[in-house]
Amino acid sequence: MSSIAEEVRAGHDQHGHHGDEHCHTVDIYVDNKRVVLHPGHYDVPTLKKLSGVPKADDLDQLIDSKLKPIPDDATIHIRGCEIFIAHIKEGGSS
Repeated sequence: MSSIAEEVRAGHDQHGHHGDEHCHTVDIYVDNKRVVLHPGHYDVPTLKKLSGVPKADDLDQLIDSKLKPIPDDATIHIRGCEIFIAHIKEGGSS
């Protein structure tokens, strides 16, 4: 586990777990890569950092077989099994 992930996860104690009480993790997938997180709320910049997604990229979530764009200022509730796709921002002039 990287020190960045440990720092961020330390601030994500959403369920009141302390000391040696059990804290479980869940899997999400970003660009077909497994990422292990604690369930809870993550802002998009933190989710990108933990997933290795460049800060400048957009993040979409696969919901009901459709990609839904996620704004950079959104908060995502991670429960487990979420699927995300990162891509270069679109909409530049040609």
